[in-house]
Amino acid sequence: MVEPSGAAGVAALLEGLGDVEPPVVTVVSGGNIDPLLLSKLLRHGLSAAGRFLGFRCRVPDYPGSLAALLALLADLGANVLEVSHERLAPTLRVDEVEVVLQVETRGPAHCAHVKDALRTAGYDMVFS
Repeated sequence: MVEPSGAAGVAALLEGLGDVEPPVVTVVSGGNIDPLLLSKLLRHGLSAAGRFLGFRCRVPDYPGSLAALLALLADLGANVLEVSHERLAPTLRVDEVEVVLQVETRGPAHCAHVKDALRTAGYDMVFS
């Protein structure tokens, strides 16, 4: 089946395949998709493949604590995609910060290994 509209193909991706039998190909290009939607599609695909890990955790508010967390992730072979460092939320104690991370892993087994290693290192994580 050939779809005359690329936008309809993107809409089908967002809604699920429905009655369409795989394999299915949709051309995703600048003409039928905006960058924010493409970013969401990519993140969704990484999550579905077990290659994306989003979490938040609290770390002590002293020099080097964020660097230590990021170094551990680097040692584990995880690729940090985004970091948010929140210091002033009313739910935080004076001596802690909350870090929100988006991390790319190599697959489900690597993702589980990263989670286990972070827990073993004492990080209490909340997953998004």
